[in-house]
Amino acid sequence: MPFDAINPPEFPTPIAPYSAGARAGNTVYVSGVLALGEGGVVLHPGDVAAQTRAVLDTIATTLAAAGATLADVAMNHIFLKDFADYAAFNAVYADYFPGAKPARYCIRADLVKPDCLVEIASVAHLA
Repeated sequence: MPFDAINPPEFPTPIAPYSAGARAGNTVYVSGVLALGEGGVVLHPGDVAAQTRAVLDTIATTLAAAGATLADVAMNHIFLKDFADYAAFNAVYADYFPGAKPARYCIRADLVKPDCLVEIASVAHLA
């Protein structure tokens, strides 16, 4: 099945060869999102809550470009640099998913930039 690449024009240039998202049929896949600005500058170093907000806002923008919202997210793939940040991450995450919670997993991982504390990739389904 062919897919449509999703690259909102307001996003900074990607730091690697990928699209921000892809829509195939009624499914929207959002690439792993880090808290990055133009030129790959890490936003909010040392602040997992602020990075989580930046990541989830970017995911919401990508979904909107595909005709979806965070309420359509069925699965989140979460990567934390340090599980000491788990509670602070979850406090922000819960604000973005106030209703039915998507399925998810969360693993500890080294991320592409040392100052990045959280990365999330999402899958959304449209009715």
